[in-house]
Amino acid sequence: MKRTLITSAILALLSLPAAAPAQSANDHSGHAMDHGSMAMNPAKTIMLGEQTVEGIKGMAHLNDVGAMMAQMGQKENYHFMIMFSDVKTGAAIEQGTVAVKIIDPKTSQPGEAIALMGMGNHFGADIVLPAKGEYHFQVGSKLSDGTKRQFTFHYTVQ
Repeated sequence: MKRTLITSAILALLSLPAAAPAQSANDHSGHAMDHGSMAMNPAKTIMLGEQTVEGIKGMAHLNDVGAMMAQMGQKENYHFMIMFSDVKTGAAIEQGTVAVKIIDPKTSQPGEAIALMGMGNHFGADIVLPAKGEYHFQVGSKLSDGTKRQFTFHYTVQ
């Protein structure tokens, strides 16, 4: 009888979904679909512009994710994303290492580099823009061709 109860308890536990670990600031596993749907929502998407450096076009956006992240108990209020493409062929570039440094509008000092995660058609991370002012984004990349490039974008939080 005791063996049957233990076996039944183990089987019941194995059938339950695993508890999700705490989500880090840049972990998108729990809300990647939300970012995708926001990218299609012009009211939530902020175009930061395009810049071409050594044959590669970088196009950056911010998505306002503040309300959604607050519901999850997170302080991040924007999702920064950048997409790269080859200027000659128009082909998307989805492989490489990319990071962003955000220049604080109050101190004009750059923050620590934030690694941007490859997310299908873009590289991205959830970030905090805590105060009003003009933020500068310095994006460093080493894409699949091995060349290092730097892109710069700006956004003013009203």
